[in-house]
Amino acid sequence: MNPVDAKARTAGEAGWHASRYNLMAKVPETKNVAIANLFKGNCAEYTPIEMYLLSVLEELDEHHPIIERFAKRGVIVNFDERAALETMGRAACAKSGQVGLTICPTMGCNFDCPYCFEEHGRGKMSQEVQDDVVTLTTRMMDASNAQHLHVTWFGGEPLLATDVIESLSERLIALVEDRGGTYTSDIITNGYLLTQDVTDMLGRCKVESCQITIDGLGATHDATRHLAGGGPTFERITANLRNVRIPFRVSIRHNVHETNFSEIDELKAYVERLSEESGNRLLYYAAPVSGNEVADRRGKQVGLLCNSDASEVSIRQEAGRFRAGRGHFCGAHTIWHVGIDDRGNLQKCWEAVAEPEISFGTAHDWNPADPFATASNPDNLTMYLNTACPIPDDECHECVWLPLCVGGCPHTRLFSGRECIAFKDNPEAYVLALHARIGEKG
Repeated sequence: MNPVDAKARTAGEAGWHASRYNLMAKVPETKNVAIANLFKGNCAEYTPIEMYLLSVLEELDEHHPIIERFAKRGVIVNFDERAALETMGRAACAKSGQVGLTICPTMGCNFDCPYCFEEHGRGKMSQEVQDDVVTLTTRMMDASNAQHLHVTWFGGEPLLATDVIESLSERLIALVEDRGGTYTSDIITNGYLLTQDVTDMLGRCKVESCQITIDGLGATHDATRHLAGGGPTFERITANLRNVRIPFRVSIRHNVHETNFSEIDELKAYVERLSEESGNRLLYYAAPVSGNEVADRRGKQVGLLCNSDASEVSIRQEAGRFRAGRGHFCGAHTIWHVGIDDRGNLQKCWEAVAEPEISFGTAHDWNPADPFATASNPDNLTMYLNTACPIPDDECHECVWLPLCVGGCPHTRLFSGRECIAFKDNPEAYVLALHARIGEKG
């Protein structure tokens, strides 16, 4: 007797269902719909017939050709995405492919920006602390078996301590190369001291990118990014960007608030012209200013954007860095990324480098091979790690935006409360911003 063929299954019986992380928007002047899948990090346009097939997905034969296409783009899945995000979050805590250090060679700064989250002062990193940083890096590379070290130079204004950057860079590069590993770095600077000699030194120190903030054109910038004690900075910074040969990429950050929001397009065009004229790789991006305790204590808080304006700026920013869901927000969610201030205090977030009271240890004593026994305050370590997925927040747990925001900034969540993305209630605008980028390289 011939064997009886197995009954054909539907896609639903085979476990296929629409992703819980799809966002949709009708494409203007067409009958098509754009779908962004936040778990997969994919955005594509779909015809009415494709949308119909999606609506009856679970009734289709499991071998229908549309299944493969939908699945490749993440629009449909046959697994629990939220459970996968939670697993990714747990894994990120111990992920050891790379050691990341944010090093502050000084907490001093030559600027006095009203929205800055730091209180500046003190000198620069001593030789003793530099030795501790190298020893800590050795311990971290040993414990993690990582083959890559990435350093972000931060502050204060790091270029006030170029000798520390140069000396530590040489030692850290040698440490990694002796192991057969790789080293990269970037720097966050106000750009005021970015002379040709300094830039050449940064190139030798394997700096691959730089972030400089420009808050508007001329007087608009100078109103918020002025020298300590007063004094303009716009002309000096832009002269450096124009006249200095910069071998690495420079991201021009525009901290957008109520008084400079109107200059977004004009400043973007200015940066593009400056890039063309100078031959330097200058890339503009806008980021909304948010409140913080230090600025509030100073009494100099700049006017924050209203919700609609913040949404517009946030949409531009997030659409430009669309990526697949990852289960963790930043390096604060992994044990192998730490911030180090000029005195050797360790932090899980660079926004906390000026707050030694929430340091979890020191570069001299902490050993990631035994992270809690060697921490001076283990709770200040675990509280950051435990904000990763699975997030202890029922609303976040159910939210469609979870793969994108992953619960938001850990530092903000811990000390100010959950802060949802500004465009949470405007998914269509975000999807259309992503749709406009379809076809871009990468």
